[in-house]
Amino acid sequence: MHNSEINRQSPAPKTDQNSPPEDRTDEFLVRLMQKYPAYFNHILAFRDQLKVQVIYTQIDRDASNKPHFRDYYFHVNPDRYFYPASTVKMPVAALALQRLHELGKPGIGSGSTMITGKEFDWQLPVYNDPTSADGRPSVAQYVRKIFLVSDNDAFNRLYEFLGPDYINRQLWDRGYTDAQIRHRLAQTLSAEQNRQTNPVSFLDSSGNLLYLQPGQYSTLGFTPRNDRVGNGYLDDRGSLVESPLDFSGKNRISLEDQHHILRSIMFPQDVPAAQRFKLASADYDLLYRYMSQYPSESAWPYYDSSDFWDAYGKFLFWGSEKGPLPKQIRIFNKVGDAYGFLTDIMYLADFSRHIEFMLSATIYCNSDGILNDDRYDYDSLGYPFMKNLGRVIYDYEKGRKRKYTPDLSRFRVNYDR
Repeated sequence: MHNSEINRQSPAPKTDQNSPPEDRTDEFLVRLMQKYPAYFNHILAFRDQLKVQVIYTQIDRDASNKPHFRDYYFHVNPDRYFYPASTVKMPVAALALQRLHELGKPGIGSGSTMITGKEFDWQLPVYNDPTSADGRPSVAQYVRKIFLVSDNDAFNRLYEFLGPDYINRQLWDRGYTDAQIRHRLAQTLSAEQNRQTNPVSFLDSSGNLLYLQPGQYSTLGFTPRNDRVGNGYLDDRGSLVESPLDFSGKNRISLEDQHHILRSIMFPQDVPAAQRFKLASADYDLLYRYMSQYPSESAWPYYDSSDFWDAYGKFLFWGSEKGPLPKQIRIFNKVGDAYGFLTDIMYLADFSRHIEFMLSATIYCNSDGILNDDRYDYDSLGYPFMKNLGRVIYDYEKGRKRKYTPDLSRFRVNYDR
């Protein structure tokens, strides 16, 4: 069934395209990085080529524990395209939980059985989920896998439940007008196929139908873009094409928008009402749990720590570090890596030292300028940068005086094991 929504184009970007915004850089972050030349001299010297962007938010609580925020920027520009990769899963996870409330159907919740059907041969149905404790697929289980190991299939199921019309309009209505979430992940599909979403139904524990959503077709229009990256790329046949790769039809969302989305999830009462997701306290509990949980703490699914170590999805502060991580520091975040872009959007809470801050960063790790060749500089450049940046900010926070000690109990979570 085709969606009857009118063909609405994405709103105009927040800045005049004929007069692109200048980079936002605060000298505080520049001076801080200059104190660690071994870590950051290369970053400072080649910030344009590396497409680096950083946003750091200090959080100070008042006597009633209300947070107050101060943002610092380094080389941030919404017109500097980076491929967001899996970071788009964070807003989609929140929107899926919101959408369940909007359905207004008794008995439907994040744990309800969610069956994904198919109308076309290329669509992938889901009738059961062997990774869940009872074998049933659900929004809650998809959200869990999205944050624990950045599962692409879990994202695709939520993308099909919501549809690109709903996802993008919800983001635009919250002021994220540059956002364009246009396709599933890790599937080779056409733009037309990504406009077509599967039928979805919800069942109760006895298998009775609670809600049926027919397959939909998105007629949503997007503002044209000219986002191109690299010097060349390998095509589907492995041949080198000596021109930049066109990302104009791929997902896009700015670092600052992602940073604000995270703030609206972690501190919903401290952002404008229009930016909040319409979630219940239990939804936030679910998000906080899976955003901060280590794969080793999950019973369903069980993850082998040799494949999914604790820092698997924690780039900032931990980099590519292996082995078990301390429990008193928790990072609530979403990472993404693809096409040489490495990105992390995170809030850190240290319960023993009473430290909290937000930090988001992206960097392009592709020194040869060729995309799709799987020769990216994640290990030599990206992960060390993320780890060093997180540690430097953390060390600064350890020495920063606060008038009031923050009460971080809202973010304490009981995990599976």
